[in-house]
Amino acid sequence: MRMYDIIVKKRDGYPLAKAEIDFFVHGYANGEIPDYQASALLMAIYFQGMDDEESAHLTMAMARSGDMLDLSEIDGVKVDKHSSGGVGDKTTLCLIPLVASCGVPIPKMSGRGLGHTGGTIDKLEAIEGFNVEMTKEQFIRQVNDIGLAIIGQSENLAPADKKLYSLRDVTATVNSIPLIASSIMSKKIASGADKIVLDVKVGSGAFMKDVNSARKLAKTMVEIGKNVGKETVALLTNMDEPLGFAIGNALEVKEAILALKGEGPKDLTELMLELGAHMVVLGEKADSLEEAKAMLKTNIENGKALQYFKRLVEAQGGNAEVIDTLSFKEATYQIDVFAKEAGYVAEIAADELGRASMLLGAGRRTKDDVIDLSVGLYLHKKVGDRVTKGEVLCTIHANDENIRHIKKIIENSIQISVEKKGKPLIIDVIK
Repeated sequence: MRMYDIIVKKRDGYPLAKAEIDFFVHGYANGEIPDYQASALLMAIYFQGMDDEESAHLTMAMARSGDMLDLSEIDGVKVDKHSSGGVGDKTTLCLIPLVASCGVPIPKMSGRGLGHTGGTIDKLEAIEGFNVEMTKEQFIRQVNDIGLAIIGQSENLAPADKKLYSLRDVTATVNSIPLIASSIMSKKIASGADKIVLDVKVGSGAFMKDVNSARKLAKTMVEIGKNVGKETVALLTNMDEPLGFAIGNALEVKEAILALKGEGPKDLTELMLELGAHMVVLGEKADSLEEAKAMLKTNIENGKALQYFKRLVEAQGGNAEVIDTLSFKEATYQIDVFAKEAGYVAEIAADELGRASMLLGAGRRTKDDVIDLSVGLYLHKKVGDRVTKGEVLCTIHANDENIRHIKKIIENSIQISVEKKGKPLIIDVIK
């Protein structure tokens, strides 16, 4: 088999066989296929696409390039959740203990973040002492003992995907639906879950900017799941404005705790319940979404969901007192941004607020940057809310007083209109 022939075949629009995809992924991961040939194939895929069978073969080849976590020792149906990422997306923090409180075992592997804030693992480290490292045996034991665990991703999880993504990043082939879908699903499948729920964000603060592209990505990932024997459900959710009020690591953890107490923002609570209901049904703890949602609401009201979060924090060495006191390390300065006119909030540019958060130090430009867990933004208004002139729109949490440029970004990002507008949070569900 020659790489040259594989490139020609895909360039001319023909589907690749499993053996050809395996040859490519294995050869590139092991350094046997040079960057220039891999780049040529990626570009051919970018223009010619892949069918569902090819995408499934590519996903499994990348998943098998490294560690494949065997979670068969964990009792019950294991359900994983993945978000394509968005501004203020702290859903995993409150969703995992909530779903675990309904009896679904949650062995969760999460990553660190590049961009506007840290990933789930970074955010959890805002809780003093929280440890995200453990052995596979400890991980499995903890899930069997208390129902949930959240750890950092193994360095050897789908290594072929990491190498291919780095190449895609410098060859203008990132925005390819089959390549994006295979990248996401390879890590989910290697993580060992039985079933998967996907939160595919769409809008200004998301990777996918338009609904049609997001729907196509979601359908591709759901089909990959079916083809490899992992039942998968995808929700398309609105990311034209940040999720919730908080953007920034400690601020988002605090908001997630409030959501588990039943005091969270309306949109975060809605998303938590929608995603959670699908996870509970897939985990075979409820027969319908309505029944599952009722279970989730009950466990918020009776404090059981919050108790599961406390169990998680205590089991992983964290200071669980902050869950009751909400006393996280605070930034030195809190600076308000005021409305210059009255009306309704018509638009909040999520991508720009994400950029402002990163400039404050809440996120990373490169993987080696050190995150400031205390900084970020706190919105006081959402799209559709009434605003009076001089009312506070946003509070900047900063450790540097010189933030005039941040303030300007925020002022330009929040548009006020005479009309009340709004968009639904849940756009579509794809099974």
